[in-house]
Amino acid sequence: MPDLSTPEALDKAMATVSPGLVEDITALDGDILVVGAAGKLGPSLVNLACRAVEQAGTGAKVYAASRFSSPAAADEMASYGAEVVKADVSTDEGLSSLPDAKNVVFLVGAKFGTQGNEHATWATNTYLPGRVMQRFPDSRVTALSTGNVYPLTPIDSGGAVETDFPGPVGDYAMSCLGRERVMTHFAITEDTPLSIIRLNYAVEMRYGVLIDIATKIKAGVDVDVTMGYANIIWQGYCNEVILRSLRHAANPPFILNLTGMETLSIRETAGKIAAAMGREASIVGTEAETALLSNASLCHELFGEPSVGTDELVTATAAWVENDLPLLDKPTHFQTRDGKF
Repeated sequence: MPDLSTPEALDKAMATVSPGLVEDITALDGDILVVGAAGKLGPSLVNLACRAVEQAGTGAKVYAASRFSSPAAADEMASYGAEVVKADVSTDEGLSSLPDAKNVVFLVGAKFGTQGNEHATWATNTYLPGRVMQRFPDSRVTALSTGNVYPLTPIDSGGAVETDFPGPVGDYAMSCLGRERVMTHFAITEDTPLSIIRLNYAVEMRYGVLIDIATKIKAGVDVDVTMGYANIIWQGYCNEVILRSLRHAANPPFILNLTGMETLSIRETAGKIAAAMGREASIVGTEAETALLSNASLCHELFGEPSVGTDELVTATAAWVENDLPLLDKPTHFQTRDGKF
């Protein structure tokens, strides 16, 4: 297991390049453009892309595009070796300023603050992705989506598979299905290869479901287990799969659930985290018979297993929170059952 005990060690672990990633990056032609590079996943994904291109020796450029409201974020991307592109892609000017690239990773999305601001959520999650597809008709595109496009499923079902009919609950989830539908439309009409990645939930030591639980335990706040089960996945693996899925972009689009194989009990996980922290977990609620669950068998078949498993993530999270190391302060709200974010 890699060292996950400090921010520096964590960043290094997430930038570790696997032989499979080198092989897939070597097979790609052209540069890589990451749109929405300053979000939660963006920085570590850009870092991994730069390291992979370096090891593959292709000479491709990695572009990191975002509004970059924080100069520090732009400097971080540049330090990885990426070419920074400051652009507000919600505007015509910003979209047209993006460099041409044969490979586009689209990470832009809006989730929190949806309630009462539904129009802006749909503009970001549904309208904008279509504009990006129109801007890059000759590229191959990987777009990040979410497992929220599925309905809640029985906890003993193993989760929704890619061929299941979607059943989004609430404006956020519906707008994300809208993203998929609109991008698929332009993929088909413009013959643009597309991969759609339905992710839930990426975990590293600064945010994620495990951090949500651990911070509640440390603060003495109740852990509600009504949403009693969840899937999680190590973010280093998540970043790798997103990049490798560029090779699988197809028309009709390639759709992939990206998460862990375990159906994680929130009650049991809270107990493990609390024990590792030398604390007690205060549990409230009763587990519902359904939860937001995805079956990622296809993903693990294609890309192998993550280098960091659930037990290692639980142990590392407990130590991180107990030692007051930096957090992103971006709760996942995985407990939400009504689709209102």
